[in-house]
Amino acid sequence: MASLNVGSLGEYIREQRRNAQFTLRQLADAAGVSNPYLSQIERGLRKPSAEILQQIAKALRISAETLYVQAGILEERQGEGLELRAAILADPLINEQQKQALLAVYDAFLKENKAQPPVADPPLTASG
Repeated sequence: MASLNVGSLGEYIREQRRNAQFTLRQLADAAGVSNPYLSQIERGLRKPSAEILQQIAKALRISAETLYVQAGILEERQGEGLELRAAILADPLINEQQKQALLAVYDAFLKENKAQPPVADPPLTASG
């Protein structure tokens, strides 16, 4: 298990909050934590528990696993696309239905690729 990197976790939460167009107070209210406590997390002064991270993730509409990885609680699984999922869920330019549709298509591609390994492109031949 990786060690908790509080500073970068706080920066990540702040970035996600801004992408979601939440004020600090709005996110604190949505996550059920105090405004000063959330501010301390964002500034890297406090280490939130997994439960608090889950509440913040729910309020930001990102996966709790994404925050656990950022916090060093979980190791990132290879090929899971956590950054992509977080970016899709945080994008303010598309609605919830569109976000879910994009994630469903992405998951379908991942499932398809697991079912049959990618085929290498044939080598290019010189033809003249």
